[in-house]
Amino acid sequence: MEHGFIKAAAITPKVKVADPKHNGQAICRELRKAYEEGAKLIVFPELCVTGYTCGDLFLQEALLEEAKSQLLEIAAATSGQDALVAVGLPVERDGRLYNVAAVLQDGAVLGMVPKMNIPFYAEFYEGRHFSEGNREVSTYCLEGEEIPFGVNLLFECLNVKGLTVGCELCEDLWVANPPSTDHAMMGATVIANLSASNETVSKHEYRELLVKSVSARLLCGYVYACAGEGESSQDVVFAGHNLIGENGTILAEAERFTGQTLYGDLDLARIRAERRRMGAFGKEKDLSYVAVPFRLKIEETKLGRTFDPLPFVPGEEEQKKKRCEEILSIQSYGLKKRYEHTGSKTAVIGLSGGLDSTLALLVAVRAFDLLHLDRKGVLAVTMPGFGTTGRTYDNARRLAQIMGVTLKEVDIQEAVRLHFRDIQQDEDCHDVTYENAQARERTQVLMDLANQKGGLVIGTGDMSELALGWATYNGDHMSMYGVNAGVPKTLVRHLVQYYADTCGSRELEEVLCDVLDTPVSPELLPAVDGKLSQKTEDLVGPYELHDFFLYYMLRCSFPPAKVYRVAKRAFAGRFGAEEILRWLNVFYRRFFRHQFKRSCLPDGPKVGSVALSPRGDLRMPSDASAALWLEEVENLKS
Repeated sequence: MEHGFIKAAAITPKVKVADPKHNGQAICRELRKAYEEGAKLIVFPELCVTGYTCGDLFLQEALLEEAKSQLLEIAAATSGQDALVAVGLPVERDGRLYNVAAVLQDGAVLGMVPKMNIPFYAEFYEGRHFSEGNREVSTYCLEGEEIPFGVNLLFECLNVKGLTVGCELCEDLWVANPPSTDHAMMGATVIANLSASNETVSKHEYRELLVKSVSARLLCGYVYACAGEGESSQDVVFAGHNLIGENGTILAEAERFTGQTLYGDLDLARIRAERRRMGAFGKEKDLSYVAVPFRLKIEETKLGRTFDPLPFVPGEEEQKKKRCEEILSIQSYGLKKRYEHTGSKTAVIGLSGGLDSTLALLVAVRAFDLLHLDRKGVLAVTMPGFGTTGRTYDNARRLAQIMGVTLKEVDIQEAVRLHFRDIQQDEDCHDVTYENAQARERTQVLMDLANQKGGLVIGTGDMSELALGWATYNGDHMSMYGVNAGVPKTLVRHLVQYYADTCGSRELEEVLCDVLDTPVSPELLPAVDGKLSQKTEDLVGPYELHDFFLYYMLRCSFPPAKVYRVAKRAFAGRFGAEEILRWLNVFYRRFFRHQFKRSCLPDGPKVGSVALSPRGDLRMPSDASAALWLEEVENLKS
């Protein structure tokens, strides 16, 4: 459970209809396998002790008694084992029959949760046999022991932070107001669904959508175990479509018709972090719930879960295309609104021939097309300095020409040298003053041209640079609208590639691809033999790592040790543990040190779930201490 991870299992045993003894033995065999895999929450299907398709045999006392006997055998099989187990069976109570989830742990039956919503339509006939479950918790007498019995029953782990389990059964998920809503509002972080959902064409897609949407809406883990092989195929077929979801994402999905046992690593810490962010969860005074306590051993979860090394970039190609088109639209429509408001018809962009300024130009042209403004109103300014190379200079000029915008060249070297003389800066001293003087001179040129033309300076800096403070204060840090402020560097690259792939111009595609192949550089130090002498990622670290750190720190609230752990898993074979740790240290130092630059950012559109605007997502003091985070990073070294 270290770092909040807990392994869950959804298991579909091969049952025999109306044979509780066979099914009890099958369940126990599957339990032993799940224990070996380290599963701490194990969920079986609805009515799996008897089989779901018993029909009127559910009314037979012999079947009910044997089911109860097998429940005790299964409970005994949990003795000395470190897991919470949920199994389904029919239970008679006070002359009525209930479809129940029995929750077991360490040899005991902790409680029983009856199904609340009983289907009685189409192929479902449960209302013939089962009664609607009682919400208010009462008791059921099992072998002389009073067991909590009711829908409003939660199972709370006393020593695993954030592990509180609620149960619902099959149809409960499909109704307008599922019990899981109240469970979550009363503190449940994981919902176990014991189900017997049969297969019809495309039904599995809707089932998956339900698990996604409920886990997203309730910010919870969702373990869905479905009936499968062995159930009667007299009129319907069951496929064992097991699912494990978390916060709107399917972590694991069983291949249907295979009887596959499904494992998934739920992240309780992330669930709690999301709920803190939302602030919409907490115990409701008008809901009467009973929490049954239990304990688990604290040990490290062996992770099977994967972590995308590019969390800002969709992995599936079609989804990536849709995402790129959507982001370009957000950027361009945001800029369009700013021009509609100001009435300006000129955009001033410092075009370096690098990735960020290229994206800003593409967005500006889109906005002007939307406004039916002449593209000549986009003024692309190339400003050669001491480190400008022929490659980026040529690409900037070619881009402006192909896009049909106005190109202006302003060589800043003479102006910067004059400034050096004014402040007595040695031109041979290539320090931060040497670099920043060029960046600020360029910003002055852009601002004054915007005043001259009655236009707006369009910022080019991206979110990754803002996170690291890799921007000259009141230099490239400043603009009148920062179209890239919500776009991380790893995504900038894909947006430019998408534009190259879809622009329909071979000439434009070629120059965009060359921009993509050019190493990222501010070009503030003199070139050597016409080649770059300054590469950003050599200085601040790989943007892939920094974007990964940024996502899991801000979006998921992971502490440094957890970021480090998942980064090692995500980048295995690409970056070594020492290298990851080195750049993680750099990330936290720079992120905290440079908040003052983000505290006065220009306006710019938010495009994703992570943003750094001081007016929106990140309201962080400029002088906050990084000591707590850096201390944890230092401890990782040992």
